[in-house]
Amino acid sequence: MRLGTSSPLGHDTAINWAKNQIKIGCSSVVFPVDSSEQEEKIIEYKNAADKAGLMIAEVGIWRNALSLDPNKRRKNMDYCVEQLRMADFIGAKCCVNVAGAFGKRWDGAYKENFSKQAREEIIRMVREIIDMADVKNTYFALEPMPWMIPTGPKDYLKLLNEVERDRFAVHMDVINMINSIDRYFNPKELVDECKELLGDRIKSCHIKDIHLCDEYTTMLRECAPGCGEFPIRYYVQKMNEINEDMPMILEHLSNDEEYLKYMGYLKEELNGLYKTL
Repeated sequence: MRLGTSSPLGHDTAINWAKNQIKIGCSSVVFPVDSSEQEEKIIEYKNAADKAGLMIAEVGIWRNALSLDPNKRRKNMDYCVEQLRMADFIGAKCCVNVAGAFGKRWDGAYKENFSKQAREEIIRMVREIIDMADVKNTYFALEPMPWMIPTGPKDYLKLLNEVERDRFAVHMDVINMINSIDRYFNPKELVDECKELLGDRIKSCHIKDIHLCDEYTTMLRECAPGCGEFPIRYYVQKMNEINEDMPMILEHLSNDEEYLKYMGYLKEELNGLYKTL
């Protein structure tokens, strides 16, 4: 697999961006340029990644395309399409968003997120984005969430079949799927299920950890790799069986120093499983 981070790290040029990523052990990257930037800048960063041998794993969206505000919804839908088109242009493995929330918080937990209307809207939204972007070199994917469709491998497979678009694929964040004690205590079985049901539809993965807190009632807290109880090496082994070039992206850390620290941990923990440049 190919390690990467969600951080562009501190840099002043596209070339230095690529050099810094390689220096800390990355062989895949999250593209750090927005589709609203000048084409020259997009090409500059694409070329820097290509020349360095860095796989562009993901283009992120992270906006609510199901916003209750019609104006925001349209604006966010347009942004999804433009980000997906850029992902296609630069040859990213996928362009990823969350399904969206039916409430004030863009990624919030609401009962309405699981309504029949929500599912219908998600299917329509994914189809519209893919059809409007008309991509050939990348895939649109939804990151699973603990309180938003899809919450697990069976639900993701169902959604793939409902959307019926070849360019709809899977972004794997297995930690986000751990929303119950059963999944927390049986993580290998969850990983196996993801591999069996979703297989080569998985285009990119996030890598992090999860911890069960001592306080009542049940509190599952996302944390940095090695700070929880999740079997990270097993997870990577199973994703490697799907694709030896599977990107695994470290995310949600606070600063460059933390990315350096936990990339060091991953390189030690995953010795022999990841590719270097």
